[in-house]
Amino acid sequence: MSGIIGKKVGMTSVFNENGQNVPVTVIEAGPCVVTQIKTADGKDGYDAIQLSFDDKKAKNTSKAELKHFEKAGTTPKAKVVEFKNIEQDVKLGDVITVESLNDVKFVNISGITKGKGYQGVVKRHGFGGVGDQTHGQHNRLRAPGGLGASSYPSRVFKGMRMAGRDGGDKVKVRNLQVVKIIAEHNILLVKGAVPGPKGSYLIIED
Repeated sequence: MSGIIGKKVGMTSVFNENGQNVPVTVIEAGPCVVTQIKTADGKDGYDAIQLSFDDKKAKNTSKAELKHFEKAGTTPKAKVVEFKNIEQDVKLGDVITVESLNDVKFVNISGITKGKGYQGVVKRHGFGGVGDQTHGQHNRLRAPGGLGASSYPSRVFKGMRMAGRDGGDKVKVRNLQVVKIIAEHNILLVKGAVPGPKGSYLIIED
């Protein structure tokens, strides 16, 4: 298994080998630096590889983080992720590029979905609203309606679909087809959409 950290650039479309126009997501995948190697025999108690991606300013980095990155011989990084099932023979300070996915046909991509803020039930859960403006209703088209909580149970059950904070969830999309890899620009093209806005970080695993 291989893994890499990426950043969503946006969406476009390309023509595949059959001449079909395919919608793709453009991802800047890597280069990622190996900043820590954990082993089950060591003090960590499990096997994992820590990858870091995307430079950030030293003034915005704590002293502990600076020392951590110095051990790997790299500059401060903005995104740090652990991969537990990577089957690659790597050393501290190695650089992993998008070329590690050259032989991969399908990938799983995790990201944080777009935050929508506080939303009502129509947008958040797809409710149809109360209906038309009859029987004396006024401005009630997008209302949730009754909650079914009368004198018994005299409370609202947990998990009731109501208005609230929407989006901002971690989502994994599985089996996205790798359409093309442009190694000289660290670009990965996958068929379809991935979670998150432009510029958000993504975790890519095969």
